[in-house]
Amino acid sequence: MTTSARPDPGNATEFIEVSTATETREAAVALARMAVESRLAAGAQITGPVISAFWHLGEFGTGEEWRLVLRTRFDLFDDLRSDLMKNHPWQNPEIIATPILAGSTECLEWIRASTRDAVS
Repeated sequence: MTTSARPDPGNATEFIEVSTATETREAAVALARMAVESRLAAGAQITGPVISAFWHLGEFGTGEEWRLVLRTRFDLFDDLRSDLMKNHPWQNPEIIATPILAGSTECLEWIRASTRDAVS
């Protein structure tokens, strides 16, 4: 039987999803491999292509992108963000973290077990 876990209120942001996008599938796969192999993320999903509409440098634009979502722990966000910035093909990519407020106990334990200890 699968159980549902709700985070301890004092630790509500232990688990997060981090998202970004790239212009190509290959770039998204490369970032996913980097994050998961280095254990900064337990796993990744790539969706695409998706169509984005945005403002950039004062101009409106649309474009085809590949969305990357990584599951990790909040205490690893700074290291993950830094590695994404270093390896991302764009100079100023969108990198957003969203808290995972609840999940199956097994999934949350998998994230914890599959990521490395935080490096301070």
